[in-house]
Amino acid sequence: MSQENSIQHGRATFRPSGKIQFGVFFQGVNSGTIWKTPEAGSQTDFESFRRIAQTAERGLFAAFFLGEGLRLREHLGRPHALDVAGRPDAQTMLAALASVTRNIGLVATQNTTYNDPADLAHRLASLDLLSGGRAAWNVVTTDNAWTGANFRRGGYLDHSDRYVHAEAFVQTAKRIWDSWESDAVAASTAADSWAAPGHVRTVRHEGQHYTVDVTPRLPRSAQYRPVLFQAGDSPDGRDFAARQADVIFSAHPKFEAAVAFREDIVARTVAAGRGANDVQIFPASEFILAATDQEAQEKKEWVRSLQIGPQQAIAYLEQFWGRELSSFDPDGPLPDIDPAVETTSETRGSGFHGAKARELAEQWRAEAAEHGWSIRQFVSSRTARIDSTFTGSYSSVADTLAEYARVGAVDGFNISPWIIPSGLDDIVNHLVPELQERGVYPTEYAGSTLRENLGLATPERSPELVPVGSVR
Repeated sequence: MSQENSIQHGRATFRPSGKIQFGVFFQGVNSGTIWKTPEAGSQTDFESFRRIAQTAERGLFAAFFLGEGLRLREHLGRPHALDVAGRPDAQTMLAALASVTRNIGLVATQNTTYNDPADLAHRLASLDLLSGGRAAWNVVTTDNAWTGANFRRGGYLDHSDRYVHAEAFVQTAKRIWDSWESDAVAASTAADSWAAPGHVRTVRHEGQHYTVDVTPRLPRSAQYRPVLFQAGDSPDGRDFAARQADVIFSAHPKFEAAVAFREDIVARTVAAGRGANDVQIFPASEFILAATDQEAQEKKEWVRSLQIGPQQAIAYLEQFWGRELSSFDPDGPLPDIDPAVETTSETRGSGFHGAKARELAEQWRAEAAEHGWSIRQFVSSRTARIDSTFTGSYSSVADTLAEYARVGAVDGFNISPWIIPSGLDDIVNHLVPELQERGVYPTEYAGSTLRENLGLATPERSPELVPVGSVR
């Protein structure tokens, strides 16, 4: 990032807004949410979702983000009993939350492999209309047969095809949302018809995996169409996001990595023919806060002790070893036996899928021995949230985030609470006011729609539409 805090690519220049925003990521099935403490609430009761969403809205969060998995993660061939099982259907839950919130965006994770474009586009448009223009879609892809076993079509995508398929899917959905012109619905009861003739268009698509011939049933929402999030981090995933997404849910919250990711995405976005500021970045993050840095560090140690207890530590290694390790002491050295598998499978979850188990076991034993770590200490060092955690006093973390805002490293952070439903209280009650004092966080919602609150431009209408009754 240059001293002027901008990135130049050809004639396009990225300019930081000088602000950051927050979203909340309610994960559902995961190993990072503490449930072994009296303060922990239900992962499935509506009350937990309501409280988190309303707390986030009180803190002027831009979005409430629901993860959704299509199959429970397994552990040694059985459902993983140590995970927090949740995830009611995302769109159903968000529709319910729309009735008890007014401004916060509602982001549904939905899979392009196991949905159909016309149906999903209609359901997302319904949420967008019913919420007053606050809906968003987190676009995810899947290519494995393990997930596909839950569906009639099975796992039918080659790994290399998942983004080709997803892009055709997203483009079709966009055309469906574009299909009603802005003046299609009569503005007066004196009009001859409710919908103006010729102002609703048919969308047709013929591709490798599906064929669509649909006259969409709903007019545009107050924000034109749902906002698109995307979280792929491979080169193909980044290119897909640069072409299609409004917001990237990134895996790069650390400052230097965030700056490098921003520069890469700006280059890809400009190369895709879009503006340098057209794609926003919200990395996944965790916040452990207290009045002083020392208190926050002590709190972090307590959080980690509950996130990675003895059972969790052993289970983590079992996912890689592919065998029972309960005979090993979690406070002792890593297992001296080899994994029962060469390569881990998708049944163990995205964090384990495809790992070279025996090679990793050798590396990990050497790393643990070098640091003098037990199994539990090693697993704690490996958990993803450590790399995405901001720990400190309210004022020191606010100073850190203000620097992110100054250089434009990110547009915001998508926060995973480590406890439900109180996990945002410290952030909203203490961190947000500190950020507002520094002038880097909103003091009110910019508008009534998610697109307005994120500062995103209204999309341009697709020219590739066919009027109802015409032939293409």
